[in-house]
Amino acid sequence: MNLFRSRVSSSIVSTMAEELGSSASASTATSSSRAKTSSFWPSILRWIPTSTDHVIAAEKRLLSVVKQVIPYFFSLSTPYVVEQVNIGSGPPGSKTRWFRSKSDEPRFINTVTFQSKEDSPTLVMVHGYGASQGFFFRNFDALASRFKIIAIDQLGWGGSSRPDFTCKSTEETEAWFIDSFEEWRKAKNLSNFILLGHSFGGYVAAKYALKHPEHVQQLILVGPAGVSSESDSKSERLTRFRATWKGAVLNHLWESNFTPQKVIRGLGPLGHDLVRRYTTARFGAYSTGEVLAGEECKLLTDYLYHTFAAKASGELCLKYIFSFGAFARKPLVQSAPEWKVPTTFIYGFQDWMDYEGAQQARQLMKVPCEIIRVPKAGHFVFIDNPTGFHSAVFYACRMYISPNLETEHLPEGLTLA
Repeated sequence: MNLFRSRVSSSIVSTMAEELGSSASASTATSSSRAKTSSFWPSILRWIPTSTDHVIAAEKRLLSVVKQVIPYFFSLSTPYVVEQVNIGSGPPGSKTRWFRSKSDEPRFINTVTFQSKEDSPTLVMVHGYGASQGFFFRNFDALASRFKIIAIDQLGWGGSSRPDFTCKSTEETEAWFIDSFEEWRKAKNLSNFILLGHSFGGYVAAKYALKHPEHVQQLILVGPAGVSSESDSKSERLTRFRATWKGAVLNHLWESNFTPQKVIRGLGPLGHDLVRRYTTARFGAYSTGEVLAGEECKLLTDYLYHTFAAKASGELCLKYIFSFGAFARKPLVQSAPEWKVPTTFIYGFQDWMDYEGAQQARQLMKVPCEIIRVPKAGHFVFIDNPTGFHSAVFYACRMYISPNLETEHLPEGLTLA
Protein backbone atom coordinates (compact mmCIF):
# COMPACT_ATOMS: atom_id res chain seq x y z
CA MET A 1 0.00 0.00 0.00
CA ASN A 2 3.07 2.17 -0.14
CA LEU A 3 1.74 2.96 -3.53
CA PHE A 4 -0.17 5.69 -1.74
CA ARG A 5 2.94 7.35 -0.37
CA SER A 6 2.15 10.96 0.27
CA ARG A 7 5.28 12.36 -1.29
CA VAL A 8 3.08 13.64 -4.04
CA SER A 9 5.84 15.52 -5.80
CA SER A 10 7.16 12.16 -7.13
CA SER A 11 5.89 10.72 -10.39
CA ILE A 12 2.69 8.72 -10.26
CA VAL A 13 4.57 5.48 -10.88
CA SER A 14 7.08 5.94 -8.05
CA THR A 15 4.29 7.11 -5.77
CA MET A 16 2.47 3.87 -6.34
CA ALA A 17 5.43 1.52 -6.63
CA GLU A 18 5.69 0.30 -3.01
CA GLU A 19 2.32 -1.34 -3.12
CA LEU A 20 3.43 -3.47 -6.07
CA GLY A 21 4.28 -4.63 -3.19
CA SER A 22 -10.20 -20.97 -3.10
CA SER A 23 -15.81 -24.60 -0.45
CA ALA A 24 -16.01 -24.97 -4.23
CA SER A 25 -13.27 -26.56 -6.30
CA ALA A 26 -12.27 -25.47 -9.75
CA SER A 27 -14.81 -26.92 -12.12
CA THR A 28 -14.88 -27.75 -15.80
CA ALA A 29 -16.78 -24.51 -16.27
CA THR A 30 -13.93 -22.63 -14.66
CA SER A 31 -11.42 -24.21 -17.00
CA SER A 32 -13.48 -23.36 -20.06
CA SER A 33 -13.90 -19.81 -18.77
CA ARG A 34 -10.15 -19.46 -18.48
CA ALA A 35 -9.70 -20.88 -21.92
CA LYS A 36 -11.85 -18.10 -23.34
CA THR A 37 -9.35 -15.55 -22.02
CA SER A 38 -6.45 -17.18 -23.86
CA SER A 39 -5.41 -15.57 -27.08
CA PHE A 40 -5.03 -17.42 -30.37
CA TRP A 41 -1.57 -15.94 -30.68
CA PRO A 42 1.43 -17.34 -28.77
CA SER A 43 2.47 -15.24 -25.77
CA ILE A 44 5.63 -14.03 -27.48
CA LEU A 45 3.59 -12.41 -30.26
CA ARG A 46 1.07 -10.66 -27.99
CA TRP A 47 1.48 -7.03 -26.95
CA ILE A 48 0.57 -8.03 -23.39
CA PRO A 49 1.91 -11.61 -23.02
CA THR A 50 -0.36 -12.79 -20.21
CA SER A 51 -3.68 -14.43 -19.36
CA THR A 52 -5.48 -15.82 -16.34
CA ASP A 53 -3.72 -19.12 -16.98
CA HIS A 54 -0.38 -17.29 -16.76
CA VAL A 55 -1.36 -15.86 -13.36
CA ILE A 56 -2.25 -19.29 -11.97
CA ALA A 57 0.90 -20.87 -13.42
CA ALA A 58 3.10 -18.11 -11.95
CA GLU A 59 1.38 -18.59 -8.59
CA LYS A 60 2.10 -22.32 -8.69
CA ARG A 61 5.78 -21.67 -9.39
CA LEU A 62 6.00 -19.17 -6.53
CA LEU A 63 4.29 -21.50 -4.08
CA SER A 64 6.73 -24.26 -5.03
CA VAL A 65 9.17 -22.38 -2.78
CA VAL A 66 6.82 -23.04 0.15
CA LYS A 67 6.63 -26.75 -0.67
CA GLN A 68 10.35 -27.15 -0.03
CA VAL A 69 10.05 -26.08 3.62
CA ILE A 70 6.56 -27.32 4.49
CA PRO A 71 6.09 -28.71 8.04
CA TYR A 72 6.36 -32.46 8.56
CA PHE A 73 2.66 -33.11 8.99
CA PHE A 74 1.90 -32.19 5.34
CA SER A 75 1.98 -34.72 2.54
CA LEU A 76 4.84 -33.79 0.23
CA SER A 77 2.66 -34.41 -2.80
CA THR A 78 -0.16 -32.10 -1.73
CA PRO A 79 1.18 -29.43 0.66
CA TYR A 80 -1.66 -27.08 -0.11
CA VAL A 81 -4.95 -26.93 -2.01
CA VAL A 82 -5.84 -24.26 -4.57
CA GLU A 83 -9.53 -23.65 -5.29
CA GLN A 84 -11.59 -21.32 -7.42
CA VAL A 85 -14.41 -20.70 -4.94
CA ASN A 86 -17.68 -19.87 -6.69
CA ILE A 87 -19.36 -16.79 -5.17
CA GLY A 88 -22.38 -16.98 -7.45
CA SER A 89 -23.59 -15.63 -10.76
CA GLY A 90 -26.10 -13.12 -11.92
CA PRO A 91 -27.61 -11.77 -15.13
CA PRO A 92 -26.28 -8.61 -16.81
CA GLY A 93 -27.67 -5.55 -15.04
CA SER A 94 -27.94 -7.34 -11.71
CA LYS A 95 -27.95 -5.12 -8.63
CA THR A 96 -25.12 -7.24 -7.23
CA ARG A 97 -22.14 -5.00 -7.83
CA TRP A 98 -19.70 -7.49 -9.28
CA PHE A 99 -22.27 -8.69 -11.89
CA ARG A 100 -22.78 -5.30 -13.49
CA SER A 101 -21.12 -6.31 -16.71
CA LYS A 102 -21.97 -7.92 -20.03
CA SER A 103 -21.03 -11.34 -18.72
CA ASP A 104 -23.31 -13.56 -16.64
CA GLU A 105 -20.57 -16.09 -15.88
CA PRO A 106 -20.08 -17.19 -12.26
CA ARG A 107 -17.50 -15.24 -10.25
CA PHE A 108 -14.67 -16.98 -8.42
CA ILE A 109 -12.29 -16.13 -5.58
CA ASN A 110 -8.87 -17.76 -5.99
CA THR A 111 -8.09 -19.47 -2.66
CA VAL A 112 -5.11 -21.38 -1.29
CA THR A 113 -5.41 -23.47 1.88
CA PHE A 114 -2.67 -24.93 4.09
CA GLN A 115 -3.98 -27.46 6.58
CA SER A 116 -2.55 -27.64 10.08
CA LYS A 117 -2.85 -29.81 13.14
CA GLU A 118 -6.33 -30.76 14.21
CA ASP A 119 -8.21 -28.06 16.15
CA SER A 120 -5.80 -25.32 15.03
CA PRO A 121 -7.48 -21.91 14.71
CA THR A 122 -8.21 -20.65 11.20
CA LEU A 123 -6.29 -17.62 9.92
CA VAL A 124 -7.67 -15.94 6.81
CA MET A 125 -5.14 -13.69 5.02
CA VAL A 126 -6.05 -10.79 2.71
CA HIS A 127 -3.45 -9.06 0.51
CA GLY A 128 -3.03 -5.35 -0.20
CA TYR A 129 -3.50 -3.15 -3.26
CA GLY A 130 -1.75 -4.40 -6.37
CA ALA A 131 -0.64 -7.58 -4.62
CA SER A 132 -2.11 -11.09 -4.39
CA GLN A 133 -2.09 -13.92 -1.86
CA GLY A 134 1.25 -15.17 -3.21
CA PHE A 135 2.99 -12.23 -1.55
CA PHE A 136 2.72 -14.22 1.70
CA PHE A 137 4.86 -17.04 0.24
CA ARG A 138 7.55 -16.49 2.93
CA ASN A 139 4.99 -16.96 5.70
CA PHE A 140 2.75 -19.88 4.85
CA ASP A 141 5.07 -22.59 6.17
CA ALA A 142 5.73 -21.04 9.58
CA LEU A 143 2.18 -19.84 10.18
CA ALA A 144 0.78 -23.25 9.21
CA SER A 145 2.57 -24.72 12.20
CA ARG A 146 -0.02 -23.00 14.43
CA PHE A 147 -2.96 -22.17 12.14
CA LYS A 148 -5.04 -23.51 9.32
CA ILE A 149 -4.11 -20.93 6.70
CA ILE A 150 -6.54 -19.70 4.04
CA ALA A 151 -5.31 -16.92 1.76
CA ILE A 152 -7.36 -15.31 -0.99
CA ASP A 153 -7.01 -13.11 -4.02
CA GLN A 154 -9.58 -10.37 -3.58
CA LEU A 155 -12.19 -10.11 -6.32
CA GLY A 156 -10.68 -8.42 -9.35
CA TRP A 157 -7.07 -9.28 -8.49
CA GLY A 158 -4.62 -12.16 -8.86
CA GLY A 159 -6.18 -15.38 -10.08
CA SER A 160 -9.73 -14.41 -9.06
CA SER A 161 -12.43 -13.35 -11.49
CA ARG A 162 -11.91 -9.89 -12.97
CA PRO A 163 -15.39 -8.56 -13.71
CA ASP A 164 -15.96 -5.09 -15.11
CA PHE A 165 -15.52 -2.54 -12.31
CA THR A 166 -18.66 -0.39 -12.39
CA CYS A 167 -18.69 1.15 -8.91
CA LYS A 168 -19.18 4.91 -8.85
CA SER A 169 -18.91 5.80 -5.16
CA THR A 170 -16.98 4.99 -1.99
CA GLU A 171 -19.96 3.08 -0.60
CA GLU A 172 -20.33 0.91 -3.69
CA THR A 173 -16.60 0.25 -3.85
CA GLU A 174 -16.38 -0.84 -0.22
CA ALA A 175 -19.39 -3.10 -0.80
CA TRP A 176 -17.67 -4.65 -3.85
CA PHE A 177 -14.93 -6.05 -1.60
CA ILE A 178 -16.90 -6.60 1.62
CA ASP A 179 -19.89 -8.35 0.04
CA SER A 180 -17.81 -10.52 -2.30
CA PHE A 181 -15.72 -11.60 0.71
CA GLU A 182 -18.90 -12.45 2.61
CA GLU A 183 -20.17 -14.57 -0.29
CA TRP A 184 -16.80 -16.33 -0.30
CA ARG A 185 -17.10 -16.95 3.48
CA LYS A 186 -20.55 -18.48 2.99
CA ALA A 187 -19.30 -20.72 0.18
CA LYS A 188 -16.44 -21.92 2.42
CA ASN A 189 -18.83 -22.32 5.38
CA LEU A 190 -16.43 -20.44 7.65
CA SER A 191 -17.11 -18.83 11.00
CA ASN A 192 -15.06 -17.80 14.01
CA PHE A 193 -11.82 -17.15 12.16
CA ILE A 194 -8.93 -14.77 12.72
CA LEU A 195 -8.82 -12.19 9.92
CA LEU A 196 -5.49 -10.70 8.83
CA GLY A 197 -5.26 -7.94 6.23
CA HIS A 198 -2.25 -6.09 4.86
CA SER A 199 -2.34 -2.46 3.71
CA PHE A 200 -5.49 -1.97 1.61
CA GLY A 201 -6.43 -5.51 2.62
CA GLY A 202 -6.31 -4.26 6.22
CA TYR A 203 -8.77 -1.52 5.31
CA VAL A 204 -11.10 -4.10 3.76
CA ALA A 205 -10.69 -6.50 6.71
CA ALA A 206 -11.55 -3.75 9.20
CA LYS A 207 -14.61 -2.69 7.22
CA TYR A 208 -15.72 -6.34 6.95
CA ALA A 209 -15.32 -6.86 10.70
CA LEU A 210 -17.43 -3.76 11.30
CA LYS A 211 -20.25 -5.20 9.19
CA HIS A 212 -19.90 -8.87 10.18
CA PRO A 213 -18.26 -8.99 13.64
CA GLU A 214 -20.03 -12.25 14.49
CA HIS A 215 -17.65 -14.19 12.23
CA VAL A 216 -14.32 -12.66 13.26
CA GLN A 217 -12.57 -13.82 16.43
CA GLN A 218 -9.73 -11.37 16.10
CA LEU A 219 -8.57 -8.75 13.65
CA ILE A 220 -4.89 -8.36 12.69
CA LEU A 221 -4.11 -5.27 10.62
CA VAL A 222 -0.62 -5.23 9.07
CA GLY A 223 0.45 -1.74 8.02
CA PRO A 224 -3.22 -0.93 7.31
CA ALA A 225 -4.12 1.84 4.90
CA GLY A 226 -6.77 4.45 5.57
CA VAL A 227 -6.58 4.59 9.37
CA SER A 228 -5.90 8.28 9.99
CA SER A 229 -7.92 11.34 9.04
CA GLU A 230 -6.29 13.99 6.92
CA SER A 231 -4.56 16.47 9.24
CA ASP A 232 -4.80 20.22 8.72
CA SER A 233 -1.06 20.55 8.14
CA LYS A 234 -1.01 17.82 5.50
CA SER A 235 -4.12 19.27 3.89
CA GLU A 236 -2.50 22.69 3.60
CA ARG A 237 0.65 21.24 2.01
CA LEU A 238 -1.44 19.23 -0.43
CA THR A 239 -3.50 22.28 -1.38
CA ARG A 240 -0.33 24.24 -2.13
CA PHE A 241 1.07 21.37 -4.18
CA ARG A 242 -2.12 21.05 -6.21
CA ALA A 243 -1.68 24.69 -7.21
CA THR A 244 1.57 23.79 -9.02
CA TRP A 245 1.57 22.38 -12.56
CA LYS A 246 3.00 19.07 -11.30
CA GLY A 247 0.30 18.83 -8.68
CA ALA A 248 -2.40 19.61 -11.21
CA VAL A 249 -1.14 16.88 -13.56
CA LEU A 250 -0.85 14.26 -10.81
CA ASN A 251 -4.25 15.17 -9.39
CA HIS A 252 -5.78 14.79 -12.86
CA LEU A 253 -4.14 11.38 -13.29
CA TRP A 254 -5.45 10.28 -9.88
CA GLU A 255 -9.01 11.40 -10.59
CA SER A 256 -8.77 9.71 -13.99
CA ASN A 257 -8.00 6.45 -12.16
CA PHE A 258 -4.53 6.14 -13.61
CA THR A 259 -2.89 3.10 -12.00
CA PRO A 260 0.59 1.47 -12.05
CA GLN A 261 -0.97 -1.48 -13.82
CA LYS A 262 -1.84 0.74 -16.79
CA VAL A 263 1.85 1.60 -17.15
CA ILE A 264 2.77 -2.08 -17.21
CA ARG A 265 0.11 -2.89 -19.81
CA GLY A 266 1.12 0.10 -21.91
CA LEU A 267 4.69 -1.15 -22.10
CA GLY A 268 3.58 -4.52 -23.43
CA PRO A 269 6.49 -7.01 -23.52
CA LEU A 270 8.73 -4.41 -21.85
CA GLY A 271 6.49 -4.30 -18.78
CA HIS A 272 8.10 -7.40 -17.33
CA ASP A 273 11.49 -5.66 -17.20
CA LEU A 274 10.02 -2.69 -15.31
CA VAL A 275 8.52 -5.04 -12.73
CA ARG A 276 11.87 -6.85 -12.45
CA ARG A 277 13.62 -3.55 -11.76
CA TYR A 278 11.13 -2.80 -9.00
CA THR A 279 11.32 -6.17 -7.24
CA THR A 280 15.12 -6.37 -7.39
CA ALA A 281 15.36 -2.86 -5.95
CA ARG A 282 12.63 -3.01 -3.28
CA PHE A 283 13.42 -6.52 -2.06
CA GLY A 284 17.12 -6.44 -2.90
CA ALA A 285 19.33 -3.34 -2.93
CA TYR A 286 16.84 -1.21 -0.99
CA SER A 287 15.45 -3.91 1.27
CA THR A 288 14.99 -2.93 4.90
CA GLY A 289 15.39 -6.54 6.03
CA GLU A 290 16.16 -9.95 4.54
CA VAL A 291 17.01 -9.73 0.85
CA LEU A 292 15.10 -12.03 -1.48
CA ALA A 293 17.27 -14.76 -2.97
CA GLY A 294 17.78 -14.79 -6.73
CA GLU A 295 15.22 -17.50 -7.47
CA GLU A 296 12.66 -16.05 -5.06
CA CYS A 297 13.01 -12.63 -6.65
CA LYS A 298 12.67 -14.08 -10.14
CA LEU A 299 9.52 -16.00 -9.20
CA LEU A 300 7.97 -12.99 -7.43
CA THR A 301 8.76 -10.78 -10.45
CA ASP A 302 7.04 -13.17 -12.84
CA TYR A 303 4.03 -13.52 -10.52
CA LEU A 304 3.70 -9.78 -10.01
CA TYR A 305 3.98 -9.04 -13.72
CA HIS A 306 1.15 -11.38 -14.68
CA THR A 307 -1.15 -10.13 -11.91
CA PHE A 308 -0.48 -6.55 -13.02
CA ALA A 309 -0.82 -7.10 -16.77
CA ALA A 310 -4.11 -9.00 -16.59
CA LYS A 311 -7.45 -7.29 -17.14
CA ALA A 312 -8.12 -4.15 -15.08
CA SER A 313 -10.77 -4.74 -12.44
CA GLY A 314 -10.30 -4.41 -8.66
CA GLU A 315 -7.40 -1.97 -9.13
CA LEU A 316 -9.92 0.70 -10.22
CA CYS A 317 -11.09 1.07 -6.61
CA LEU A 318 -8.26 3.52 -5.99
CA LYS A 319 -9.86 6.94 -6.43
CA TYR A 320 -13.09 5.93 -4.71
CA ILE A 321 -11.40 4.79 -1.50
CA PHE A 322 -8.62 7.41 -1.34
CA SER A 323 -8.41 11.03 -2.34
CA PHE A 324 -5.27 12.40 -3.97
CA GLY A 325 -2.43 12.22 -1.47
CA ALA A 326 -3.52 8.83 -0.09
CA PHE A 327 -6.09 10.12 2.37
CA ALA A 328 -8.98 7.72 2.97
CA ARG A 329 -12.35 9.20 2.14
CA LYS A 330 -13.81 7.25 5.09
CA PRO A 331 -10.92 6.81 7.57
CA LEU A 332 -11.04 3.83 9.91
CA VAL A 333 -10.45 6.05 12.93
CA GLN A 334 -13.91 7.54 12.45
CA SER A 335 -15.55 4.17 13.10
CA ALA A 336 -13.17 3.05 15.88
CA PRO A 337 -15.80 3.52 18.65
CA GLU A 338 -18.00 0.99 16.82
CA TRP A 339 -15.42 -1.82 16.59
CA LYS A 340 -16.56 -5.05 18.24
CA VAL A 341 -13.57 -7.29 17.50
CA PRO A 342 -10.27 -7.38 19.46
CA THR A 343 -7.61 -5.88 17.21
CA THR A 344 -3.84 -6.04 16.81
CA PHE A 345 -1.91 -3.64 14.58
CA ILE A 346 1.49 -4.74 13.23
CA TYR A 347 3.96 -2.28 11.67
CA GLY A 348 7.52 -2.53 10.47
CA PHE A 349 9.91 -0.03 12.09
CA GLN A 350 10.46 1.53 8.65
CA ASP A 351 6.84 1.24 7.56
CA TRP A 352 5.72 4.45 5.87
CA MET A 353 2.25 3.84 7.28
CA ASP A 354 2.10 5.83 10.49
CA TYR A 355 1.40 3.76 13.61
CA GLU A 356 0.27 6.93 15.37
CA GLY A 357 -3.02 6.57 13.50
CA ALA A 358 -3.51 3.22 15.23
CA GLN A 359 -2.77 4.88 18.56
CA GLN A 360 -5.50 7.43 17.86
CA ALA A 361 -7.94 4.66 16.96
CA ARG A 362 -7.05 2.69 20.11
CA GLN A 363 -8.05 5.63 22.30
CA LEU A 364 -11.55 5.47 20.79
CA MET A 365 -11.97 1.71 20.71
CA LYS A 366 -13.98 -0.18 23.33
CA VAL A 367 -12.34 -3.54 22.61
CA PRO A 368 -8.81 -4.77 23.44
CA CYS A 369 -6.19 -3.33 21.09
CA GLU A 370 -2.40 -3.82 20.79
CA ILE A 371 0.12 -2.19 18.47
CA ILE A 372 3.26 -4.20 17.68
CA ARG A 373 6.31 -2.88 15.83
CA VAL A 374 8.75 -5.23 14.07
CA PRO A 375 12.41 -4.24 13.54
CA LYS A 376 14.31 -4.43 10.23
CA ALA A 377 11.11 -4.19 8.23
CA GLY A 378 9.22 -1.73 6.09
CA HIS A 379 5.71 -1.83 4.70
CA PHE A 380 6.11 -5.43 3.50
CA VAL A 381 7.06 -6.56 6.99
CA PHE A 382 6.18 -10.19 6.22
CA ILE A 383 8.76 -10.28 3.42
CA ASP A 384 11.39 -8.04 5.03
CA ASN A 385 11.46 -9.81 8.39
CA PRO A 386 9.38 -12.99 8.24
CA THR A 387 10.66 -14.33 11.57
CA GLY A 388 9.72 -11.12 13.38
CA PHE A 389 6.36 -11.04 11.62
CA HIS A 390 5.55 -14.62 12.60
CA SER A 391 6.47 -13.87 16.22
CA ALA A 392 4.16 -10.85 16.18
CA VAL A 393 1.25 -12.89 14.80
CA PHE A 394 1.81 -15.71 17.31
CA TYR A 395 1.94 -13.19 20.14
CA ALA A 396 -1.22 -11.45 18.93
CA CYS A 397 -3.06 -14.80 18.82
CA ARG A 398 -1.58 -16.29 22.00
CA MET A 399 -4.98 -16.83 23.60
CA TYR A 400 -6.00 -19.08 20.68
CA ILE A 401 -2.78 -21.06 20.20
CA SER A 402 -1.73 -21.19 23.88
CA PRO A 403 -5.05 -21.17 25.77
CA ASN A 404 -3.44 -22.35 29.02
CA LEU A 405 -1.21 -19.30 29.19
CA GLU A 406 -2.84 -16.22 30.68
CA THR A 407 0.03 -14.05 29.51
CA GLU A 408 3.08 -14.48 27.34
CA HIS A 409 6.19 -12.34 27.10
CA LEU A 410 6.60 -10.19 24.03
CA PRO A 411 9.23 -11.86 21.78
CA GLU A 412 12.66 -10.25 21.79
CA GLY A 413 13.07 -7.44 19.28
CA LEU A 414 9.38 -6.58 19.06
CA THR A 415 8.04 -3.49 20.79
CA LEU A 416 4.61 -2.37 21.87
CA ALA A 417 3.58 1.13 20.84
